[in-house]
Amino acid sequence: MAEIEKKPVKIVETILRDAHQSLIATRMTTEQMMPIVEKMDKVGYHAVECWGGATFDASLRFLKEDPWERLRKFRDGFKNTKLQMLFRGQNILGYRPYADDVVEYFVQKSVANGIDIIRIFDCLNDMRNLQTAVKAANKEKAHAQVAMSYTLGDAYTMEYWVDLAKRIEDMGASSICVKDMAGLLVPYKTTELVGALKDAVNIPIEMHTHYTSGVASMTYMKAVEAGADIIDTAMSPFALGTSQPATEVMVETFKGTPYDTGLDQSLLAEIADYFRPIRDDALESGLLNPKNLGVNIKTLLYQVPGGMLSNLTSQLKEQGAEDKFYEVLEEVPRVRKDLGEPPLVTPSSQIVGTQAVFNVLMGERYKMITKETKDVLAGKYGKTTKPVDPELQKKALGDEEPITCRPADLIPDELDTLRKECAQWIQQDEDVLTYALFPQVAVDFFKYRQAQQTKVDATVADTENGSYPV
Repeated sequence: MAEIEKKPVKIVETILRDAHQSLIATRMTTEQMMPIVEKMDKVGYHAVECWGGATFDASLRFLKEDPWERLRKFRDGFKNTKLQMLFRGQNILGYRPYADDVVEYFVQKSVANGIDIIRIFDCLNDMRNLQTAVKAANKEKAHAQVAMSYTLGDAYTMEYWVDLAKRIEDMGASSICVKDMAGLLVPYKTTELVGALKDAVNIPIEMHTHYTSGVASMTYMKAVEAGADIIDTAMSPFALGTSQPATEVMVETFKGTPYDTGLDQSLLAEIADYFRPIRDDALESGLLNPKNLGVNIKTLLYQVPGGMLSNLTSQLKEQGAEDKFYEVLEEVPRVRKDLGEPPLVTPSSQIVGTQAVFNVLMGERYKMITKETKDVLAGKYGKTTKPVDPELQKKALGDEEPITCRPADLIPDELDTLRKECAQWIQQDEDVLTYALFPQVAVDFFKYRQAQQTKVDATVADTENGSYPV
């Protein structure tokens, strides 16, 4: 038999970002991560995903850490490995669209502080919301990867995905990620999808999924056999459940095949040994809910990502209406349809979920329409895949005309204004970006930082980098 040509699959490690974001609400600290960086740097990962997503908000809000400082420490520690971040298109790492000048400056500073690969996505797959970030990443000589938010529904045909992929390539992206945040991509469908994408475009295809529905490892296997170039995995202590398939398992799976990753299992085992006690502590403290580690097939029935399920549970608990859980789950797909069938990912998942809760608790649909639902109907988040329900739109907007342009076209430059607003707190250029994304949380953090600095010995303070040993 002819020798099959070798095509090693590349691995992106998610333990420093998506894995702990998915399992323990992004609570791993920089201090917990740094001691293992040197070992991780020897593995030969395609990249380590370590920044962006919810890490920025959680660092400031819960850990009282400067996310920029974390990134600089990673950059110093990872001498041979590319660093990757997740970026929400025009929403950056926040929950609203920002002006182009803020997006451009954020990309510039992310790259200057050490990011190599920026994965950019939009919750509606509206390409117009990605353009500024992609251009900025290319200008900074970073790798711009565009992620398609994968979902199911009438609108999402194979033609839809292939067309989207071609547009992503034309836009100047260096690679494409199939971002399956809810674990909806099943194995044989993956063969079809990856095959179609590989035929349509000439840039690498990366697969990202979550284990929530229990099929993710099989999905990766089929993806790699169909020609996917890169897969996202997490070291075993923080794998499975609402996180990614385990790195070591996928490395073992492809061993001795044309897709052999060539990664060293004994080195991976040492890294796993390091993270295991961190996971055990999280279980003991209740930070890691064992429920998050199981299989939840409801994600396939209701197309609701794992994180959204836990949000709905807590919203209902606060209202003392836990018995309404299944009613809300059944309302979610209906609300999603009314809003133009968007993929459910931050922030569209929160918007649809919250509206579904109101619809059920009020006993009447859309008796109360949230500001965010109204904004989706008004076109302020971008163009939905299918048209929104016209009657609901009329009810929410009255005589107000929905917008059809790119939402950011209506946002004037805001960097200078933001700089003036937070002038008293600025100690490093990046502080204005921290303030732009989370004004209230940032100011609390800046006050905390100032209080810490008054306690330190000036001779040990590293004023140059704005980092102060406490």
